[in-house]
Amino acid sequence: MIDLRHFRYFQAVAQELHFGRAAARLCIAQPALSRQIQQLEGEIGTPLLRRTQRRVELLPAGQLFLERSNLILEEVERAAIDARRTGAGECGRLSVGFIHSTTYGLLPSIIERFRHLYPDIELELHEMPITEQHVALMRGVIDVGVLRPQPAPSEVQVQAVLEDPFLVAVPHKHRLARRKAVRLKELEGEPMVMFPRRGSPLFHSRIVAMCERAGFTPRVVQQATQIHTVAGLVGAGIGLAIIPGTARNLQPRGVHFLEIVDAPEPVHVALGWLRSKEDMPAVRSFRQVTLLVAQQLGAGRRVTRAPREDCGSVAREAGR
Repeated sequence: MIDLRHFRYFQAVAQELHFGRAAARLCIAQPALSRQIQQLEGEIGTPLLRRTQRRVELLPAGQLFLERSNLILEEVERAAIDARRTGAGECGRLSVGFIHSTTYGLLPSIIERFRHLYPDIELELHEMPITEQHVALMRGVIDVGVLRPQPAPSEVQVQAVLEDPFLVAVPHKHRLARRKAVRLKELEGEPMVMFPRRGSPLFHSRIVAMCERAGFTPRVVQQATQIHTVAGLVGAGIGLAIIPGTARNLQPRGVHFLEIVDAPEPVHVALGWLRSKEDMPAVRSFRQVTLLVAQQLGAGRRVTRAPREDCGSVAREAGR
C-alpha cells in the first residue's frame, strides 16, 4: 500500500535525480531509499524512473506521479495547518444567537473585534429571544448566545459580562427633562410606557419590583416589547419609561435620560453556552473576545455583582 513516505521519498529522488543526494536529504541509507522506490513502482505497477550508472531520469509516468504527489503533499500540509488552527480556535464556523438590544452597542463591537482577530472563523448570526436561545443551544442550532441572565436549563452555562443600569427616559419637554437624576418615588402617578409581562418578563418584573419598593405601582398607559420602541414612544410624548441604559446608544429623538438616585439593581448582558462545549476552541475564543470588549465598553459598567442566574465569574474567565 502506498503511504506518505513513498510520496516524500519519490519527490526527493525526482527533484534531485540522484539517489545518493536524495538519501542524504532524507537522512536515510541509499539502499533503503532504492528499495522504497522499487516498492512504490511495484504498488503502482509501472516504472517511474529510468536508472543508469550516470543518471536518473523521470519517465512520463514518473512525471505525472510527481505532479500529482506534489498536490497531495501540499493538501496534506494544508490539512495539518487547518487542523491545528481549528484546534486553536483560529478557523472554522461559529453560530451565535443574540437579543436585539445588544445590537445597540455591544454586539457590533464584539463582531468587529472577533473578525479582526479571527478572520477565518465564519460567524453565523441569529436574532432570537432569550428562551429561544436556550432551546437553540440545547439543540445545537447555535454554539453561543449573547443574552441576558435568567433561569436556564442545567446544561446551559450563563455568565454575565456587562452591567446595563436602568435609567428613566422622559420626553424632552417634560418637567423632569432639565434634571440629571431622579428618585423613583417622583415617578408616582406619571403615565408610563412599560415592557409587557409576556413579551419582556425580565424587564417587566424588575421595573415593577423597583417601583413597588419605592412605594407605588406604575401607571401604565402603553406597552412595547423592544427597547427602541419604548424609547420612540417616550420621544412621542406618550409617557415616561424605566429603560435599560443601552437605549442611550440609540440617541432617540426627543428623549432625555435621567440617572436613578435609588440605583436599582442593573440588568446584565451575558453569554450562554452548553457546558459540553466549554472547551470548544471557537466558543472559547468568542468568550475571550466578548470579555475584552465588555471591559473596554464598560467604563464603570463591568459586572461587579453577578445575578443569581450567573454561573461564572468574569475575573476567573479573564484569567484563563
